[in-house]
Amino acid sequence: MSFTLATWNINSVRLREPIVQKLMSEEAPDVLCLQECKSPVELIPTEAFEALGYTYRVARGQKGYNGVAIFSKIPMEEAASEDFASLGHARHIAGKLENGVTVHNFYVPAGGDKPDREINEKFGQKLDYLTEMRDYFKAEAPKKSILVGDLNIAPREDDVWDHKKLLKIVSHTPIEVEHLAEVQEAGNWVDVTRQDIPEGLLYSWWSYRAKDWDAADKGRRLDHIWATADIASAGHSSRVLRDARGWEKPSDHAPVFATFDL
Repeated sequence: MSFTLATWNINSVRLREPIVQKLMSEEAPDVLCLQECKSPVELIPTEAFEALGYTYRVARGQKGYNGVAIFSKIPMEEAASEDFASLGHARHIAGKLENGVTVHNFYVPAGGDKPDREINEKFGQKLDYLTEMRDYFKAEAPKKSILVGDLNIAPREDDVWDHKKLLKIVSHTPIEVEHLAEVQEAGNWVDVTRQDIPEGLLYSWWSYRAKDWDAADKGRRLDHIWATADIASAGHSSRVLRDARGWEKPSDHAPVFATFDL
């Protein structure tokens, strides 16, 4: 069975329903994972998505903030939902596909502006969230699983537009990169995107602050697709749909894709 998966921080699924439909119509991934849906589950606009073939859904939502959802053309049932760091936020949902693959969809806290937990509570929450992710996967090693989402960390030097300038900027600080590496190690996760695209600058997020985001190209790779080592070699055709960042009323993130032959 071959299926294509996409992950996208949509920055409000109701506000950006038209471009979600555009992605579903034009790219037609079999599984679409969304983060920052900013909607209670019951208000997610599913009718139009179902008409496009996405008849299966698992989600966690809350009004105005956070929120994660997985839409699938493939039969899927809910597998897990965890409140890491006890924040009371809708930041994780997992679905199990009919082929036995579990898909974890994460929206890791952004962490605020200052990379110091003593003066910035949000940064501390981010680190605690990552620590509990690590412990979760260490406690029960995942198998035949895919982890996707806006992890809000660009770990590699070529995942940001300027490594040296961003070393003290939240999302690329050494302590965040270290915490993310511990999560990856705990679950024996393989970064499928970088397995496919091992070298070169690669971004999935461009700030709204830039007048011309495309020309400035000051991006970061915050959105990830990982797979457990037992199925990572089945992943291929990774790409970032950069054009989506320029669609009408865009998210500041672009969708990331991978295909798996399982």
